[in-house]
Amino acid sequence: MSAYAPSDARLPPWTLGLPRDAGEIESIHRTRKRLAVERARASKLLAPRVSGIRLDRLDDPDEWGKIPVLTKDELRKLSTDAFYADFCIAPISASRELWRSGGATGRPLFYPRSAEDLDYNLGVAFRRIWPCIGARPGDVVHVSFPLGIHPVGQLTPRSAQMEGLATTWAGAGTTTPTSVQLELIRELKPTILAAMPSYALHLANVAEAQGIDLASGSVRKLLVSAEPLTAAKRTKLERAWGAKVYNSFGMTEGAMTTVEREGVDGMVAWTDLFYLEVVDSASGRPVAPGEQGLLVMTPLWSNTITPFLRWLTGDVVRLAPQQRTDDPFSVFPVLHHELRTEGFFKIRGVNINHGDLEDFMFAEAEVTDFRAEAVNDGGLDALRLQIEVRRGADSAAAGHGVGERIKTTFGLTPEVEVLEMGTLAREFEKAVKVPRFVYRRG
Repeated sequence: MSAYAPSDARLPPWTLGLPRDAGEIESIHRTRKRLAVERARASKLLAPRVSGIRLDRLDDPDEWGKIPVLTKDELRKLSTDAFYADFCIAPISASRELWRSGGATGRPLFYPRSAEDLDYNLGVAFRRIWPCIGARPGDVVHVSFPLGIHPVGQLTPRSAQMEGLATTWAGAGTTTPTSVQLELIRELKPTILAAMPSYALHLANVAEAQGIDLASGSVRKLLVSAEPLTAAKRTKLERAWGAKVYNSFGMTEGAMTTVEREGVDGMVAWTDLFYLEVVDSASGRPVAPGEQGLLVMTPLWSNTITPFLRWLTGDVVRLAPQQRTDDPFSVFPVLHHELRTEGFFKIRGVNINHGDLEDFMFAEAEVTDFRAEAVNDGGLDALRLQIEVRRGADSAAAGHGVGERIKTTFGLTPEVEVLEMGTLAREFEKAVKVPRFVYRRG
């Protein structure tokens, strides 16, 4: 490993440095994939799935591909006791933390993390965020990720502190009201905001309603994560904040996995920490570099209690090598996150991807915020849109125009309701993740 470490010698060193070249990453894969399979064999749930796998042939894609992918639905079918007894390979008492899975589409799970797991998940995966986005001592990070049991809210500020950055642990609006957060941002003058994209937009919408010009403020970088980031949402965020957006992506089953870097088209992926595969949705075979497919992830250093093996993340991505430069992070490939496979409405036979609808709505110049609902009041399914419009706009005309353009673009006529500015902000304030897409059928 190269000797990359924090620039301040007084700060603790990383547990794992940056690999020098692709050969070093391949060497890690050879050693750690074998250990991942061995640990899976210690799991009552996974042992039958890997019993016939040859440890001496794991570099053969055909042999590795014999291992069935593991899905969240499989784990959700287990009772709590069965999850810890049959999937995990050490008791909860061997852990130092329990991380909550997303739980946006079903029952959340809680994954035990050992001290060794944290050395890599926190001490490497999350710490790499900060040099990657060009943060350094002297920066002040305002953290608006949810606190409590959502791990990103805890690990982001802890990793920032380990890199010598000042932090404000504000949490989302459920922890510190948005109006108070805006006051803190004006008074403490942070240079970086870390938040889910939806909450960063929520802050911007409340600021606009209060007549606060965030674009002329102190924040110069936005670190966003934990939700898909569409092109329209990025544009709206950068315009509202007058700041550069850096997207990042990870999963509770691993840790922070990728983050954007200045001058790089996409997110740099930590392939020395995680074995990342992109597979065809129909055949399960690997796709060519740069082609779109489903992401499958195997932790290489953080599987001492939860032996995730070929975890199907539910994300559609593209992964391709970078051209090597003097940048030490160019040793890693670049990942483009396309969409979540679970994020869509089906209304009267029409599939509406949440990301596509979000892109459309945020490109509407007169719309400041919205919520989409799939509803059924005893008749046909319908798409209901609640929108807020900019001050001075003709509300009736804006609502009619949005409805017509939705019909032309998606082939479905929505019910459009124009709300008073600030209505959605007050409702979103109560949620950990902004519920912008809601099912109200039945």
